[in-house]
Amino acid sequence: MIVVDTSSFVAYLSGAKGDDVDAVDEALLHKQVVLAPMVLTELLSDPKLPKKICSFLLELPLLEITEGFWERAGKLRSKILTKKLKARLADSLIAQICIDHHVPLITRDHDFRHFIQEAKLKVAP
Repeated sequence: MIVVDTSSFVAYLSGAKGDDVDAVDEALLHKQVVLAPMVLTELLSDPKLPKKICSFLLELPLLEITEGFWERAGKLRSKILTKKLKARLADSLIAQICIDHHVPLITRDHDFRHFIQEAKLKVAP
């Protein structure tokens, strides 16, 4: 299993190039993609999202939020913010659900670097 972040999914869907896009293509080909509920929400928030893409996204499996998730996510974000580093709320939630499920993240968003350094978030490729 592997989670695809919004940034990489948008790049993939728009036909952009990059290692992350190649990794998304490979993961989809091998049916390894699972979505964090927050990523699904971000993707479905696009008012111009074609219905075909919407249907495709809704067919992908979702990671479940486990007991204590919200507390762990809050503490994770606090840990990053205490060090005066950037930690957006959505990024914190995505990082925490990946950590909880021991699932790597495909992303092109450099803001996740703090979660990699401070919380051992695994990223791919």
